[in-house]
Amino acid sequence: MLRELLDFEKPLIEIEEKIEKLRSYVQSEDPRVHAEIDKLTKRSQYLLERIYSNLTPWQKTQVARHPNRPAATEYINAFISDFIELHGDRHFADDPAIIWGVGKLRERPVVVIGHQKGTGTKDRIYRNFGMPNPEGYRKALRLMHLAEKFNKPIITFIDTPGAYPGIGAEERGQAEAIARNLFEMCRLKVPIIVSVIGEGGSGGALAIGVGDRIMMLEHAIYSVISPEGCAAILWGDGTRAKEAADTLKLTAQNLKKLGVIDVIVKEPLGGAHRDSFIASENLKEALIKALKEIETIPGDKLAAMRYEKFRKMGTYKE
Repeated sequence: MLRELLDFEKPLIEIEEKIEKLRSYVQSEDPRVHAEIDKLTKRSQYLLERIYSNLTPWQKTQVARHPNRPAATEYINAFISDFIELHGDRHFADDPAIIWGVGKLRERPVVVIGHQKGTGTKDRIYRNFGMPNPEGYRKALRLMHLAEKFNKPIITFIDTPGAYPGIGAEERGQAEAIARNLFEMCRLKVPIIVSVIGEGGSGGALAIGVGDRIMMLEHAIYSVISPEGCAAILWGDGTRAKEAADTLKLTAQNLKKLGVIDVIVKEPLGGAHRDSFIASENLKEALIKALKEIETIPGDKLAAMRYEKFRKMGTYKE
């Protein structure tokens, strides 16, 4: 079965089609068939390496949004054992765009919170394409307070185009819910590790993104606004998203240089959607390492360090 290829991966289409066709004859004893498969596979790998060694910010945006990119639930299933999902904000409703619960990271009890875009059309609609309503952020905050009460580290997975901007969400206090999370996360006295696994958009991402260690997958993006939204505001033309992506400095590599994130987690060649197992293993090891670095720091000091960390972002000298 051929993978869904992105526009800039088109040079691979013909090669991968030939490989799939030849593999249908894998029972053949003709060594020429196997030799041709090996040759084409090496050619495909070479092209993939060449393409992914020099991705533009807009191309990285496409990779981060790939429909087969692993979602939060896939990472949770891969390395969070004994996971128990919890529901509801105890005020209005349960928001399926935010998944949260308790589990273990290599036998260490942790609290897990993440955006969930969904898999497949029906599930994506159910989860509002990963765009939380205010009740989603309020249920996340409920679990954060639970984590602090029982002294458990918090792990968050960011993957959202942004908070839902609908009328109902605004009426129920979307901006207040996001602001409350920012305020409370700065003061929590337990370790918080944040991972941007796909698309990190605006305050909708930041509402579960205030942490002691901020990491991003290699081809994820993290920005104050989507490229399309930025282009629409700056130039009144959403089709200039490619140009906006270059301006926003939204890649993991840019953000590491700017000090916004701490760690870049390597993805398998061709993106996390090509090998979710390797992507999960790499993220798991990065999370374990980050947790070891901060779990012994006293809570008061940890909260103070986190506050200062975010206060320093965006400062400059004349």
